Amino acid sequence: MPIDPYILLLLGTVGLAALFPASGTGADVASGASTAAIAFLFFLYGARLSTREAVEGVKHWRLHTTVLVCTFVVFPLLGLAARGLVPVFLTHDLYTGLLFLTLVPSTIQSSIAFTSIARGNVPAAICAGSFSSLAGIVITPLLAAALLGNSGGGFSADALVKIVLQLLVPFVAGQVLRPWIDAFITRHKKVLGYVDRGSILLVVYTAFSEGMVQGIWHQVSAVRLAGLLAVEAVLLAVMLVLTWYGGKALHFGREDRIAIQFAGSKKSLASGLPMASVLFGAHASLAVLPLMLFHQMQLMVCAVIAKRRARDPEATGPSDGTGPDATTGVGGTRGAGGATGSGGNPRKAPPGAASRSAVGTGTRSG
Repeated sequence: MPIDPYILLLLGTVGLAALFPASGTGADVASGASTAAIAFLFFLYGARLSTREAVEGVKHWRLHTTVLVCTFVVFPLLGLAARGLVPVFLTHDLYTGLLFLTLVPSTIQSSIAFTSIARGNVPAAICAGSFSSLAGIVITPLLAAALLGNSGGGFSADALVKIVLQLLVPFVAGQVLRPWIDAFITRHKKVLGYVDRGSILLVVYTAFSEGMVQGIWHQVSAVRLAGLLAVEAVLLAVMLVLTWYGGKALHFGREDRIAIQFAGSKKSLASGLPMASVLFGAHASLAVLPLMLFHQMQLMVCAVIAKRRARDPEATGPSDGTGPDATTGVGGTRGAGGATGSGGNPRKAPPGAASRSAVGTGTRSG
């Protein structure tokens, strides 16, 4: 099973914050830098999202609606149901983080990669992930306001204003400037990828430093962490089953069901971490812990499922090593033109979808 190297970097950053937390003037500097990093991160997300491909993807609206319902309806309902596990399995703060996890958008890069490995509808996975990320900028804060209230340790109307200023405005600015800066971003996508990941590491360091200074981590024990992992394992298993068999009940073809399963069962670390930092402030460290654990769990489990799907008797086409690139998530030959629409009918992919959308709207960690 794969261990995402970026998760190791995140854990190292958490350890650094535990040993050398920013305090005083250092905390103010780190907080300011984190705010700027989040804004720049979402500016890049907006600049990378191809409006043309998003419009093309609307043609397969049934699939994308299904993924959005899984992400922003089914997941939150399961999160609300988990409230009954407090205080036996989860503390109140860990439950708040778990509920926040169910509200964030789906991943992009890993959904594309696993869909390609499993010989699914790669263009659909690209569009579904893009739609989810775009919708999440608005839907996630609104759901958080409705379901979390002030339980997040500081979530309020002011937090919604911060979301608009730090996330939505930079994202829209990136979209507006995309025609002029797209070529530059494409040429320097590797360097900008490092900027993405570095920005998130800074956000994590700042959040966990604040948590250490305020003594939040004394509230978490090994037993509670074990309980959290068990709850998340059940949550992931339920979503994987619902997305696969739900797609079958809705009469989607095999390739579409693969895209639905991988896009509809995941949560984005890249989008969730900055949002949590804005929404929860000093309590963000506990809020993002469930998301970090779930992210690694979904990668490990979905890697196994994708390989098994590729060996299904229904899967067609040779396994010739033309699967996704590990860095960009570019689909293989199946993603270039062999995707099918709902019901298994052949559907031509949007022109250049696999190549242009590989830039993605998130980091490699997804």
